[in-house]
Amino acid sequence: MITGIISILGGIIAASSYIVSKKEDAQELINKLTPYQGWIGIVLLFWSIKNVFRLLNYFNSITLLFVAAQFIVGFLLAFNLLSEYLFSKSDEAKEKGQSLKIKLIKYQVPAGIGLIVLGVMRLFHWI
Repeated sequence: MITGIISILGGIIAASSYIVSKKEDAQELINKLTPYQGWIGIVLLFWSIKNVFRLLNYFNSITLLFVAAQFIVGFLLAFNLLSEYLFSKSDEAKEKGQSLKIKLIKYQVPAGIGLIVLGVMRLFHWI
């Protein structure tokens, strides 16, 4: 259940620009979530890596989408924390992290929307 909730919250933050463009009063909720975005991102990133092993045992296209969305959203939301604590030790790591961020940023909103949908599915044990 917690995986579904964290996925929905991460998806809301990731797709916030799209959500606010459709419903302006959603900005208040998003502002409440934003201070936690780095930690939500770390949790999603960890779960996506853990779920890769689940994919090896039980391959399923929906699970693959869930893992991909968790990784993209998790990495992008946690990027500032990762930069501060992990990438700051090496210029090469910092460059690779920034390069990956640039490649993934175009998928942020679609992955966020997908993560909301998949999070709801996970919440109801449909995946």
